Amino acid sequence: MHTVEAARGQGIGRAMVDHLIAVARERGFRRVSLETGTGPVFAPARALYAGAGFEPCEPFGDYRRTDNNFYMTMYL
Repeated sequence: MHTVEAARGQGIGRAMVDHLIAVARERGFRRVSLETGTGPVFAPARALYAGAGFEPCEPFGDYRRTDNNFYMTMYL
């Protein structure tokens, strides 16, 4: 997910994350996982996801551990 700089800080990203989590719950999902980057530019995204309840996890699916990837999950 990416929010253009002019729109940052207005809660748009958090609203999108909250909406997606709500849809997952409505559909009966038990877990939601995501992959993001590790660099400083991704720090706001990692903070957003952590604030929404996601926790660091191991790679999932076909993902492989690299220095550029960070994985998070949330049990619903």
